[in-house]
Amino acid sequence: MPTLFDTNQAGDLELANRIVMAPLTRNRSPNAIPPDIAQTYYAQRASAGLLITEATAISHQGQGYSDVPGLYGTEQLDSWKKVTQAVHDKGGKIVVQLWHVGRVSHTELQPDGGKPVAPSAITAKTKTVLIKDGVPAFVDTSEPRALKAEELPGIVHAYQAAARNAVETAGFDGVEIHGANGYLLDQFLKDGSNQRSDDYGGSIENRARLLLEVTRAVTGAVGGGRTGIRLSPVTPANDAHDSDPQPLFDHVVRQLATLNLAYVHIIEGATGGPREIADRPFDYAALKLAYRRAGGKGAWMVNNSYDKALAEKAVAEGDDLVAFGRPYIANPDLVERLKAGAPLNTPDKTTFYGGGTKGYTDYPVLAK
Repeated sequence: MPTLFDTNQAGDLELANRIVMAPLTRNRSPNAIPPDIAQTYYAQRASAGLLITEATAISHQGQGYSDVPGLYGTEQLDSWKKVTQAVHDKGGKIVVQLWHVGRVSHTELQPDGGKPVAPSAITAKTKTVLIKDGVPAFVDTSEPRALKAEELPGIVHAYQAAARNAVETAGFDGVEIHGANGYLLDQFLKDGSNQRSDDYGGSIENRARLLLEVTRAVTGAVGGGRTGIRLSPVTPANDAHDSDPQPLFDHVVRQLATLNLAYVHIIEGATGGPREIADRPFDYAALKLAYRRAGGKGAWMVNNSYDKALAEKAVAEGDDLVAFGRPYIANPDLVERLKAGAPLNTPDKTTFYGGGTKGYTDYPVLAK
């Protein structure tokens, strides 16, 4: 019977164990350039089977929060290359999460102060983060404009270019497409945010079109075996909702099954919240079965509020990888702590977003 600490294969990626560090936004990258301390931060956590970076903007338009990193400038790629080298020097594997926030942004963060973009001109009932004088503040998102159909090929190309830059220039082992949590691709998927009447709106097939076009473009650039994707069928994060998510996501994973992905990363329940939502029931076992029956062979990664016992149960019952989020903020040696049954450090929530080394690289590891 497999355990959390066994090796595993995810596409082209040979992983030392089945424990994954989930993406964790930390807002410490002024001008979208990862700071030098990011090298230490990620290298400290390299004992994970796989590190997934914080969400990283594929373009200036794709940015939705202050001081988040990017993949579209030379300085950004040069900084990321130092991070990947630091992780590889520790024997780790790292992929970057490709991010376009869509409507979850603010005019202060957009090129020339323009409106954020979205499938439809519907303002998200959520907040974003602006940092001024080093102090983060939560503010309402700005009203978006609806993307024109002729703009969508450019967005697909931006994902593809970011993926190629990530692997070929910055040295990442692969990429993860962020199709979750109410950001752009998820906005197109869900009828609560997509009210288009063209080929990208209406039917399930149309609403899934952009996500699938992006995934095909990315796999064409770096290979399916180096591409993962993150989905969140029912999370309410960032005002995301769909009237009938089961057939929508069953369709999505059946289409993804043909692309030979490294992994499919599923957020169960509400992101960072309850694993089951009373008014949003969803059958995750049926979702995985739809993927497997359609020929999908990528590793199945589960995520949301997992502890050691729940993670061990998931792996024993056939899930391939388990992603841990907030525990990794305060426990750079999470693999070692889980293996030893040791207590976990408690994260300091006041240092989650913005700042320097405090609450970032200064958490203690187990005494040798």
